[in-house]
Amino acid sequence: MPFLETIVELAPRLRRKEVSPLELTRACLDRIEKLNPTLNAFITVTAESALAEARAAEIEISRGEWRGPLHGIPIALKDLIDTAGTRTTAASALYQDRMPTEDAEVVRWLRQAGAVILGKNNLHEFAYGGSSLVSFFGDVHNLWNAAHIAGGSSGGSAAAVAAGLCFAAIGTDTAGSIREPAALCGCVGIKPTYGRVSARGVIPLSWSLDHVGPLAATVGDAAAVLQAIAGYDSLDAHSADVPVCDYVSVLREGARTLRVGVPRAHFYDDLEDEVRAAVEQALAVIKTLVAETREMQIEIPTDRIVQNAESYAVHADHVARTPDLYQPETLRRIRFGADISAVEYIRCRLELDIERRRALNIFAKVDLLVTPTTPMPAPAIADLKKDPEALRPAELILLRNTRPFNVWGLPTISVPCGFTKSGLPIGLQIAGPHWREDLVLRLAHAYEQAVNFSAK
Repeated sequence: MPFLETIVELAPRLRRKEVSPLELTRACLDRIEKLNPTLNAFITVTAESALAEARAAEIEISRGEWRGPLHGIPIALKDLIDTAGTRTTAASALYQDRMPTEDAEVVRWLRQAGAVILGKNNLHEFAYGGSSLVSFFGDVHNLWNAAHIAGGSSGGSAAAVAAGLCFAAIGTDTAGSIREPAALCGCVGIKPTYGRVSARGVIPLSWSLDHVGPLAATVGDAAAVLQAIAGYDSLDAHSADVPVCDYVSVLREGARTLRVGVPRAHFYDDLEDEVRAAVEQALAVIKTLVAETREMQIEIPTDRIVQNAESYAVHADHVARTPDLYQPETLRRIRFGADISAVEYIRCRLELDIERRRALNIFAKVDLLVTPTTPMPAPAIADLKKDPEALRPAELILLRNTRPFNVWGLPTISVPCGFTKSGLPIGLQIAGPHWREDLVLRLAHAYEQAVNFSAK
């Protein structure tokens, strides 16, 4: 990580005017100019407006009008999050010139917090995949080895954070699209509870499963960003009016009182050897940090009918009129939902609600779950491209451990827990009960402090 300081460390220095928002923004823009041609992490860089926002933040801070930890901090947005006056493409030819007139609610909250918006990150087209190799704007590459994928669908966001092109980014997660790329790129990514962060103004993949959340270099930075964007949006049908605690302050509470469950079946099956070794080492550390760890069994939901049906519903009109504007693989995936009946969708949507209630039982005897984020490290781009039939199966393996937590709607984080011998990052996943992001962040932070595998 090129920056010597985190958001949490920089915030008080910005407030004391020891560091300039313009200095930070120019540093990010310089790195984008240098590294983005290799990584392809950004679709649009809003350099002029970012510098203007940085100047405005500097003036406000000089007047004593400090807004909080994100004031003057440069961040980026996944390019399916609407930004007024800046194109939002979803990495698709269909929307290559789409210009929203309003900010998404999450962008509005970031602007209120004083964040500087650097631009829009590349992604897997319409967020329908876990590799970010299907994009009208080209492949996203991994900082640690550009011959490997950055993951997806928030691949550009993870690559940008890992490379220090921004201090944090906002991604979306329908089946693991924040956590999986965070794991593959060696940064932190948190999917909050379903309904915790507004998705209004975010191009949907599946309304019932979409989550919005941050990627950052450290758990503390992810907590600071989540603090700024979490809250109730009365105009978002899926937003929940549940109190938000101080995510940054709770990190100081540590993990000593927490009980951790280790669900071996499914989550620990068929792991690549280096992933298994890193995760077992992580579990050994966690046992020294918490009150108790215990093995447990969990029934895993695997049905994808709701996602398939809703994704088709989002795109049905465009698929009928302009199918040629989609990447062929995206079009194929969208059409998976074409023949799902209303009766079948309603039945499966009801079952999803039941699954979310059943998830309460998971935490009867434990406070948190710990699993590998992905069963394998980032695959090589060439291996996935030489056989088009191999791409989707590889993505489904990468998303195997993350997907259930979208069905359950539970807050879940990925934190770095080591590297392969070839230098590719490995991620550890921590999940907690609905609305208990604080517990998830406490253990993630305690583990991060104990091992120091962060991207910082």
